[in-house]
Amino acid sequence: MNIVVTGSLGFDYIMDFPGRFADRIMPDKIHKISLSFLVDKLTKNFGGTAGNIAYNLKLLDTNPLILAAAGNDFAPYKIHLHKFKIETKLIKEVTKVATGSYFVVTDQEDNQIGAFYTGAVNFDEKLSLTKIKDKASFVVIAPTTPPAMKKFVLECQKLKLPYLYDPAFQIGNFSKAELIAGISQATILIGNDYEIDLILKKTGLSKKQLLKQVPIIITTLGSKGSLIEYNPTPASPAGRLPPLKLRGGEEGLLTIQPAKPKNTSDPTGAGDAYRAGFLAGYLRGFDLKTSGQMGSVAAVYTVEKYGTQTHNYSIGEFSKRYQENFGIKLEWP
Repeated sequence: MNIVVTGSLGFDYIMDFPGRFADRIMPDKIHKISLSFLVDKLTKNFGGTAGNIAYNLKLLDTNPLILAAAGNDFAPYKIHLHKFKIETKLIKEVTKVATGSYFVVTDQEDNQIGAFYTGAVNFDEKLSLTKIKDKASFVVIAPTTPPAMKKFVLECQKLKLPYLYDPAFQIGNFSKAELIAGISQATILIGNDYEIDLILKKTGLSKKQLLKQVPIIITTLGSKGSLIEYNPTPASPAGRLPPLKLRGGEEGLLTIQPAKPKNTSDPTGAGDAYRAGFLAGYLRGFDLKTSGQMGSVAAVYTVEKYGTQTHNYSIGEFSKRYQENFGIKLEWP
């Protein structure tokens, strides 16, 4: 099964602030913030939404194809992807600019403040799903530039490809109509609790109305786990590929517990790992609860390592970790 992963490719510059952001922010001065922090750790890592999701999918024995743009400094990242046998033939290398870069500061409570330099990411909108020779079975539309995301949504709908829609930090850059267009023909909508609430506010839809648009809504809750809401019979506009088979019966809600980390080194990339873990299970035919729990286990591996693609494990190790956390043996098909 080929999973095409769209989104950003970038280098992550991760810094640790030993204090609390809350102690530095004065609520009555929020209108003119001017802050700086002394950090005690800085690392440069391989990252970006597409890169992180693809990396974790590969660890879980799937075949991700990254559809994204990279810059003139991409060579070491490309070597890293090849080391893990991740296909790079769909990555467009642009010589005019550098690869995108994410600069993030994490405080002692795992709160983060970050900024992303787009660089080559601006060329994502020139890429196309229609030019892929290898037939895609599923598409991940992860955060990149709004024009690229809108283009990939339209192409998925035209090609009748099922897709996961993850507007994340670009929600504010989409109109109400654009958001609904992306959601209404998706198989899965995912976001953290803030992002899902923002989607509801911007679209004016209730959660119940949203579930009539998309069969699966996943809300990630960080260290508290995740929620999976599902509706086996959503509205099906003309041209929509029928959603993948749901397991779980009637419309409902699943509460997914987090896996237990051995340590908490760095939360960056945990959400991307969760997405990969969920999809690796769901696209294999596992039920929603099992898939969500796989997402929890995948996420915790990232939290334990500094950086988003520095962890590694075998299928056997992953299965053992799953059983340790959830008391059930994971039977791989």
